[in-house]
Order: sequence, then C-alpha cells, then structure tokens
Amino acid sequence: MDILRFATAGSVDDGKSTLIGRLLFDSKAIFEDQLEAVERTSRDRGTEYTDLSLLTDGLRAEREQGITIDVAYRYFATPKRKFIIADTPGHIQYTRNMVTGASTADLAIILIDARKGVLEQSRRHAFLTTLLRVPHLVLAVNKMDLVDYSEARFDEIREEFTAFASKLNASDLTFIPISALHGDNVVSRSENMPWYEGSSLLHHLEHVHIASDRNLVDVRFPVQYVIRPHSATSPDLHDYRGYAGQVAGGVLKPGDEVLHLPSGLTTTITGIDTFDGPVEEAFPPMSVTLRLGDDIDISRGDLICRPHNQPQVAQEIDAMVCWMADGLKLQPRSKLLIKHTTRTARVLVRDLHYRLDVNTLHRDETATALTLNEIGRVSLRTTQPLFVDDYARNRMTGGFILIDEATNGTVGAGMIVDAR
Repeated sequence: MDILRFATAGSVDDGKSTLIGRLLFDSKAIFEDQLEAVERTSRDRGTEYTDLSLLTDGLRAEREQGITIDVAYRYFATPKRKFIIADTPGHIQYTRNMVTGASTADLAIILIDARKGVLEQSRRHAFLTTLLRVPHLVLAVNKMDLVDYSEARFDEIREEFTAFASKLNASDLTFIPISALHGDNVVSRSENMPWYEGSSLLHHLEHVHIASDRNLVDVRFPVQYVIRPHSATSPDLHDYRGYAGQVAGGVLKPGDEVLHLPSGLTTTITGIDTFDGPVEEAFPPMSVTLRLGDDIDISRGDLICRPHNQPQVAQEIDAMVCWMADGLKLQPRSKLLIKHTTRTARVLVRDLHYRLDVNTLHRDETATALTLNEIGRVSLRTTQPLFVDDYARNRMTGGFILIDEATNGTVGAGMIVDAR
C-alpha cells in the first residue's frame, strides 16, 4: 500500500484543523477516548457542536489561541492508501514552518473561506507550494454552508484563483467545495451541493496518481552508510560489503552498470538488499543496500548514478533560499554548512540577487540580507563538489539545508536553480 504525504494550508479560521479532524473522525482514525475528550472540551467551552479541530491543535498555545503555529503531523489510513498529513500554519510569520511541511508533500490542500474568497494568504500558500514543486494542488473552498451552498460563489472563487495560478507552475489543480464542520464533500459526496459533479476530498486523496511524480529517469543513489559486518559476530557475512541509502531517482536493478562519483569508476550492481530481504529493483523513495561487483573506495556522501546520465558536479550554486533563523541574517560573506543529500560541506554566500515578496511576487534587488521567513535568490560556493540536479528535475538532489556551525541548527532551506 502506497503512502500519500499531503500538506494543508490556509488562513487563520479557514477551518484546516476542523477539516483534518473531520477526515480522522469520518475515516474512523481516532479512538473513542480521544473523541470523548474533544466532546468534553467542546461542552466546557460552550460550543454547540463537537469541535473536531481540537483533535489536531495539539499545542496548548494553539488551543488557547485557536490557531495552528507548528507543523503537526497526523497519520491515518483507509483500505486504499496510507496518509501522512502535515498541518502547516498559515500566517506569514510561520513561512518557514510551511516550507518544512510542504517540502516532502505529494499534494497540498489550500483552504479558502467561501465568505472571504481568495486572500493574500491564499496566494502566498499557492506560490510556496509551487515553489516547492508540490505536484498536486487541491483548492478546498470551505464553509460552503455559510454561503447557502452557492454554486455561483464557488465558480467565482475558482475563476479568480485559476487566473492567479496561471502565473505559477501549478501542474495539477483541483477545486472541491466542502463544509468541514458538517462533513459535506469531505469523506462522502454532499447532498447539499447536487451541482458539484466531482469526487469528495477523501476519494480524490485515495485515487490521485503519485507514482509518476518522482523522477524515475535519472538514477541517483546518495550513499548514506557503508555496511561491513564484524566478521567475528557474523562469519557468514565475512566478505559482505554494502552501500546503504535512499534511492533519490531512477530505477536500480541487479546487473545494471553504474558509475561512482567522485571517482568516476564504473561497476555493476550484483544485488539489492532490504530489511525484508533481496529485491529485484529499487526506486524512490525506497531505502536499500546495494552490493557492487568491484571493490571501490566508497564513503558517505558519495553518489551512484548511470555512466551516461550524471548529475552536475558543482561548487558554484544558484538557489532560492527560505531563511529560517531568528536573530541571524543571511548576507553576502556569510559562512555556513550545507547539507545536500548525504554530503556536508562548508559554504560561502557569494551574493544575494534579490529578496522575493511572497505576497506580490515582487523582486527587491536592493535587499542586502534575508531575515526570518524571507525568501531570496542567492549564489553559494562550496568547499567541495556537490552532485546536484535542478530542484525542478529532482526535489531530493535539488534541495539542501543550511546549518549554522556555531549552534548546529538549521538556518535555511534551499532549492537549486542553477549549478556550475
């Protein structure tokens, strides 16, 4: 059974947490005692209905303010598929949290309040999800019950958002009218909106095709760990040498000719092992151990690819960076660590080309630094070569994080635009 990772985003009070609570409740993914606790809290607050948002607003600060400020991950499953939800905050001051939640998502749900329509926040969320190359986008027009389930209002919002999305790289866009509070079109089709002919939200999540979203053309295998079992404890594995990691692109099979970077030496795959035993092929996002035909000096941070399909070997990188540090700025001459796949190197910020206003998409070329939650285009130089692809081609080999050497804290997330 495959796993769909999806992120939810919306402005304050658009009903994100209620929607997720409804999905968990209607798909029978919560325990009776959880439901009883939510019903009790709802009664204590004087709410006339069971406030399902309490299922997901786990942080006390969120419950007290009624907003989502951290990325809350929730898990549930139906007979068709497993799901991981990243409930991301909508406010501009939590841009970094949304970038974190959406960076690994296959799909993003952007909630819009049917009464308020497309807001500045809605446009920002759409821009961030397309910047992060989330392949599928669902615009859930919520609170349809408060506009009398009006088809005209839904069409108006759809037309306005479609016009804005034409400026973005939104490849797959779906619109669904819902009422998270009453369950309309969330798990089952709504009788209140007979004019809507599409599927319910859960049906769409269960059936959206994600297998072809990952890059299955360019073989990329960053080596995470070299496995050499201690012969004294496992004499039958005396000559075993395997290279463990997560497949970042392409399909690997025993017998395939592969190339090792940085050495440039070629060899063949003799076997592919997993926790459950050998397999005949490996593809993203599987974690496997490769056995190779030749004894090559391979270590963590190296990469295995095809001889005639190699990534860029680069030390000069242009990237879009979301700055995540509070109290520290990204500016030219900053020295940081870069972690790209399994390789870590020192990096110098050569130049800041512009800061991007995520609300208006305006490029401020006079900017001299990026501060918390700001996004801009920067040029970097690394102390050792990285094996990279453009982020648009491969989100794993095209993405990286920046680390502050002094604190070892993550201070930025980047998407490679160009490399040389």
